[in-house]
Formats: sequence, C-alpha cells, structure tokens
Amino acid sequence: VQLQASGGGLVQPGGSLTLSCVASGFTLDTYAIGWFRRISGKSRDGISCMSSSGNTYYADSVKGRFTISRDNAKNTVYLQMNSLKPEDTAVYSCAATPRRFNSGSVYYPNTYDYWGQGTLVTVSS
Repeated sequence: VQLQASGGGLVQPGGSLTLSCVASGFTLDTYAIGWFRRISGKSRDGISCMSSSGNTYYADSVKGRFTISRDNAKNTVYLQMNSLKPEDTAVYSCAATPRRFNSGSVYYPNTYDYWGQGTLVTVSS
C-alpha cells in the first residue's frame, strides 16, 4: 500500500493549487482518505476527508475554499485549494484507512493507517 502526494509549489495569495494523492496497492474507493497539513513548528492538522462512501468533511479553516474529490479510474484523490492565504503555507500529506470510523475522528492522525510523503505548499507574494 502506497500513497504519493504531489502538486505543491509556490503560489501567490488568492491563487489556487490542486494537490493529488495517487494510491497503489489498493483501491481508493474502499478507503477513507484524509488530507493533513503541518505548518512549520506546529502539529499536524487534519483539514479534509472523503469517506469510502463519498461523504466529505472540511475543517473550518478551509471550508468554502478547499474541495476534496476522487477519480476512481485514476485511483487518485485531489484537493483543490482556492483563495489561498499565507497561513495555508504548510507541508500537505494524504492518508488512508480501510477502517470505519465516526465523523468525530476524521481529523485525527491516528484514524489513518497509511501515509504518503508530504508536498510543500508555499503561499507568498
């Protein structure tokens, strides 16, 4: 089981980026996928999740700006990030779990079993 996150880079405030999380060794649509970010010097925070059934969740900090989606044919989950702010600067990672969990656990790292490496997003003018 492997996850590969990509798509990070440098973007100006107000700009957009789309992160990709490609899965290998398993079928994404049977797993819940979460996106996390770690701002320098701080803990890793969950920001979005898509359950295996397609339910989506967003942390308040990104709600209305970020959109999670899944392409089953490509075995890939995306995080579309719009209206980016300097405070969105972080290393973003995706994670997966086949286990069922309640909605209160979607943002906890311990909920997930598999992790991809991070991709750096820098929002700066």
